[in-house]
Amino acid sequence: ELKLPSYKGQSPQLHLRRYFADLIAIVSNRFRLCPAARHLAVYLLDLFMDRYDISIQQLHVVALSCLLLASKFEEKEDSVPKLEQLNSLGCMTNMNLVLTKQNLLHMELLLLETFQWNLCLPTAAHFIDYYLSIAVHETDLHDGWPMVCLEKTKLYMAKYADYFLEVSLQDHAFLNYAPSLVATACVASSRIILRLSPTWPTRLHHLTAYTWDFLVPCIERLLIAHDNDVKEANKQKGQHAQSAQHIAFQTPAPAAQQANAQQHVTQYLQAHQSSLQYHHQTSQQQNCQQISSNLTASYPLQTCPSALQSSVQGRGHVQTGAAMSLTVPLEVKPCISVSYNRSYQVNGRYSCVTPCFER
Repeated sequence: ELKLPSYKGQSPQLHLRRYFADLIAIVSNRFRLCPAARHLAVYLLDLFMDRYDISIQQLHVVALSCLLLASKFEEKEDSVPKLEQLNSLGCMTNMNLVLTKQNLLHMELLLLETFQWNLCLPTAAHFIDYYLSIAVHETDLHDGWPMVCLEKTKLYMAKYADYFLEVSLQDHAFLNYAPSLVATACVASSRIILRLSPTWPTRLHHLTAYTWDFLVPCIERLLIAHDNDVKEANKQKGQHAQSAQHIAFQTPAPAAQQANAQQHVTQYLQAHQSSLQYHHQTSQQQNCQQISSNLTASYPLQTCPSALQSSVQGRGHVQTGAAMSLTVPLEVKPCISVSYNRSYQVNGRYSCVTPCFER
């Protein structure tokens, strides 16, 4: 990780970077490639764009070649996309592009020479499984109470971590952080959204070697992106309801929740220190049956049929003609079936619109 090539963010086509990163995500999801291949492909694209001035047509070839190299490095041979499959993609037909074995081989050789034949480049996706192994523990508390179902919490942790990993692909600003730091921030952000305490337990500090203060800038970016995605999902739901019922849609969220996401996140992060301590149960006399009922209702799997699917499915990419309008994550939108006046409260400081969990 310390030997990774430098990234300067000086590509003349930097404004197109989001489009091609999402294109790689779409194609990798279509061919069911692993997250490591997807993240490595985007990283190769970033490094290559940073060094060359490339036409838009050639960028399509470069992006697909990066994905091919990454899949050959990370996947089994049977999973590597074939030439005819790539040529059948909508983006290729829309651009009137046809890949041949010769020009594809030429592009792969150019990429390999650029990277000095070294594709062993760690990304956040290479660290996430290691950190998820202890991301949730039976000693963690949910809303200040013991967890009823540890396995279900681990499932949601993995899904949210995968979501935040995809968020990190959308913005080249995350290349300013070490891949292990991005993966760590994805786990920390997931714990915040799931309302687990302590927010950053000692075991994760020891395993990742990152202190909370060091993670704050990256966590802030991830949480702001999450809030924006939920607001977009809320907006989309309102538009669908208006179209179906021919009535004006009134957003039920209070004004406080419509405030800028930056303010919410900053307030939480400024008060993070007290959350580093384990929270103890304050009332042992409360009826256990009631606790179990409340916590079980917080994790209704049936309310999230498509919100956080496994990484083999797309994370909010829509292709429309020759252009693509790409937003992350669209899959959270069908999940927005709960009222928007319900919000997360983590230690009473961080508040954002609830995307999945019935409260």
